Amino acid sequence: MLTAPGLIDSHCHLDFYEPAELPDILANAHAAGVTRMVTIGTRLAQAQTQIALAEAHDPVWATIGTHPHNAAEEAGFTTADLLALVNHRKIIGIGESGLDYHYETAPRDLQAILFRRHIAASRQTGLPLVIHTRAADADMLAILTEEAGQGAFPFLLHCFSSGPVLAHAAVALGGYISFSGILTFQKSQELRDLAAVLPIDRLLVETDSPYLAPVPFRGKRCQPAYVARTAAILAEARGLTPEAIAAQTTANFHRLFTKATPCG
Repeated sequence: MLTAPGLIDSHCHLDFYEPAELPDILANAHAAGVTRMVTIGTRLAQAQTQIALAEAHDPVWATIGTHPHNAAEEAGFTTADLLALVNHRKIIGIGESGLDYHYETAPRDLQAILFRRHIAASRQTGLPLVIHTRAADADMLAILTEEAGQGAFPFLLHCFSSGPVLAHAAVALGGYISFSGILTFQKSQELRDLAAVLPIDRLLVETDSPYLAPVPFRGKRCQPAYVARTAAILAEARGLTPEAIAAQTTANFHRLFTKATPCG
């Protein structure tokens, strides 16, 4: 496996694994040079699960929030509910939240309402918002632009697979872009071309594990260790060494996730 010291997997779902799997998953990550990872919340009702994972494992930070798929079941959660949970030392961000028009498991208007509540929490706390967006570029950009006009908030477009218009506009609004294993797929040349030209100080890497294993691990269950492969492909696209891209993306991570101190 390709290794690059000091990598951070900025987006994984450790709660989607069985507890007995976690020691091996964490050991594999360490062996691949992945020193830290962020387990991402998808249901606010399960925030304590994310907190417990982060407390139990030193290399793990966490975020809390409601995925757009779950907007209907968590429609009653408010910005105040989010704010009540973010003070834990290892909760370093909010989300993931956003818009998903591919599966549309929740009404679009409700997704937008929940998304704006997460934005409000991010704006009030200064914690970065981890954003999920799929097949919703126009509405995503409209909401980001409108909300930024009401007051800046830090944000990250995770698992980026949208077009250059959204990417460049998000960066212009102060956002960051994270690439997953999709960057390594044969069909993703346009995404690699985009990764090659975006400002390098706004780029992060992730796995979104247990999903989207990168080449050559496609077909296997993804895990945080595999972020090393995505980082290697990003390094190729930028004409850099894996060590340089590890250093850069880790510095970018800490610039965005300011609560993520080196000691955890």
